[in-house]
Amino acid sequence: MTSSKQQEAEAAEHDPQVVVAPAGGPHSPRKDRGLWRDLTSYWILGLCNNYGYVVMLSAAHDIIKQFNPTDDDEASATGRNCHLVSTGAILLADVLPSLFVKMLMPFFPFWVNFRIAVAVACSAAGFLLVGFAHAEWMALLGVIITSASSGIGETTFLAYSSRYNKNVISTWSSGTGGAGVIGSLSYATLRDLDVSPRNTMLIMLVFPAIEAFAFWLLLRRPQVDILPVTTVESTEVLISDDKPLVGFKEKLSYIKHLFKYMLPLCLVYFFEYFINQGLFELVYFENIFLDKDSQYRWLNVDYQIGVFISRSSVNIFQLDKIWLMSIFQFINVIYFLTEVILWYTPSIWIVFVIVLWEGLLGGGAYVNTFYRMSKEISPERQQFAMAMVVQSDSYGIALAGFLAIPVHNAICGLPAAVRSVVW
Repeated sequence: MTSSKQQEAEAAEHDPQVVVAPAGGPHSPRKDRGLWRDLTSYWILGLCNNYGYVVMLSAAHDIIKQFNPTDDDEASATGRNCHLVSTGAILLADVLPSLFVKMLMPFFPFWVNFRIAVAVACSAAGFLLVGFAHAEWMALLGVIITSASSGIGETTFLAYSSRYNKNVISTWSSGTGGAGVIGSLSYATLRDLDVSPRNTMLIMLVFPAIEAFAFWLLLRRPQVDILPVTTVESTEVLISDDKPLVGFKEKLSYIKHLFKYMLPLCLVYFFEYFINQGLFELVYFENIFLDKDSQYRWLNVDYQIGVFISRSSVNIFQLDKIWLMSIFQFINVIYFLTEVILWYTPSIWIVFVIVLWEGLLGGGAYVNTFYRMSKEISPERQQFAMAMVVQSDSYGIALAGFLAIPVHNAICGLPAAVRSVVW
């Protein structure tokens, strides 16, 4: 029979940050009074983890333009004034390393301190490389390192959330939505104020530092109760779905039970990022208060506002049928595909409304998926399940990046349409 001290030692060996809950358990008044620290920390961690990823996507158009100046002859021939290298190229550099990391992390030891140290270091290195890039390969390497940082952080923080109050999922999601707004808005504002790309990236180095502060100083160490002694007889009557997953084969077999969460989320993000990285750059209104580059930046800000609102709404409104959001997002694809070919929308404000709706769908699919999992999956399996399902949006984004490049370039080769009605 295992003693309480042996259980404590085993818990500490598994995760050196775990401390044993005092008498009173996880719902004691002392713990509840400090819950704000966990909720606040997870909001900040969501913000900082996704900030670099968002900034790289917001800067995609500028990165492409810096190293691939527009061919004036081709622009005048088609009238579209777009780059044959789409921002989908930046999207692939921003998502494929993250996807690769997310695929591997669930099967690696959960060394949380080491993982977060690597994530923070990579985030800072990514900003420095993009800021000081003198060639396209340096800028892309910075985007790749930033992507890896985001992937390490997302899998680790979501898996780690299984040891905290389930509401850290909602604050994490809200923070990632906040990263979208703050990241795209700060980049667009600094560039419109003529701050150089290098200085813009140097200013943003504050976010890896804030991430380190939130994780190591603000977030409380997870508390676990020492459970009553478990005998062989009591173990045998456990429901199989509640048993912890042990070994690579058992974890691999469990993945099929997660498809109901993964597939709808993958589709929503596939449609969403096909729009953002393949079609956004081709939405253009002449002779308005925003020039072409500013239109791209502020459409991204608008999209991220929608994401932030929906990712912050799960405690007010929940929707279990994520597949509905994938259908609505597909309708958005049809609209934008026809718009960039025919240019029939009379006002950019209509586009802003539809882009906001697009962001609401994407953020809503993300937060409702993980909130639903926090209620439906046993705590013993949540850590692995969260780390697996978080990959699904990256699958969709990666597929969108591959498709966005040829579609974007094909549309670039078409003669520009003329807006017959302009408000």
